Amino acid sequence: MGELPLDINIQEPRWDQSTFLGRARHFFTVTDPRNLLLSGAQLEASRNIVQNYRAGMVTPGLTEDQLWRAKYVYDSAFHPDTGEKVVLIGRMSAQVPMNMTITGCMLIFYRQTPTVVFWQWLNQSFNAIVNYSNRSGDAPITVGQLGTAYVSATTGAVATALGLKSLTKHLPPLVGRFVPFAAVAAANCINIPLMRQRELQVGIPVTNEQGQRLGHSVVAAKQGIFQVVISRICMAIPAMAIPPVIMDTLEKKDFLKRRPWLGAPLQMGLVGFCLVFATPLCCALFPQRSSIHVSRLERELRVQIQEQNPSIEVVYYNKGL
Repeated sequence: MGELPLDINIQEPRWDQSTFLGRARHFFTVTDPRNLLLSGAQLEASRNIVQNYRAGMVTPGLTEDQLWRAKYVYDSAFHPDTGEKVVLIGRMSAQVPMNMTITGCMLIFYRQTPTVVFWQWLNQSFNAIVNYSNRSGDAPITVGQLGTAYVSATTGAVATALGLKSLTKHLPPLVGRFVPFAAVAAANCINIPLMRQRELQVGIPVTNEQGQRLGHSVVAAKQGIFQVVISRICMAIPAMAIPPVIMDTLEKKDFLKRRPWLGAPLQMGLVGFCLVFATPLCCALFPQRSSIHVSRLERELRVQIQEQNPSIEVVYYNKGL
């Protein structure tokens, strides 16, 4: 067997990202919870393989499948723009187990105000970590800015949940079960832009097709954040809309009435099952490396690009997750 060639493009995902199926296969790999079980040594070994290959050095005996595996392990734990290792619960591979636990508890403990406050606060705290960890670009953000964004986002989310809870107090019980979803959907519109406000202030890097940085764009940041908000809301729909309907029906049956202790684990299992599919499929709604026409960029950046590279019509950016 000869040495692995150096023309494999591991800058891009293994599957065609211009199709939904290709993006779905990519994100099923990225969000695989088993990546959380990898040790620090395994992560470093994968990083070394990827960085060495990009530098033109092939690890002896390396196969193409092993290279792609190393690339996905590397992508699952390190930020694509900064290269920093992402905190464990901020990784996309933590989405299913973390959201299964938190979402399940929000759907179980939705009746009492203290539990609504606690689980909404915990959910938005977790989301804040995920949003920061998977932000686009490499512009630094100060501790003060991060703290302000976190407090604003979590306060807005909790206030939304309590407001909706009070509005549904006199409505049928099934309607009350959907309060957590409505609060999460509204909170995503608050949390994501706030935790990524730095991008809205200074913009995110935009590049040409070869990955050469051309400048920073606030317009691209707005488009990327909007796409992430839509993806996150869609991600929550199956896990927060299907289990309440099923549980409302089952709780009226004798089987569950005689075994009320089964309610919580059953609901948690339903949420987890929905998330296993919803997480990668909704991440795949938009390409990770999104594009925008030069004519839609800010005037200054548009003029700069047209002066330096008049043939460029489309630029690319990492929209974040």
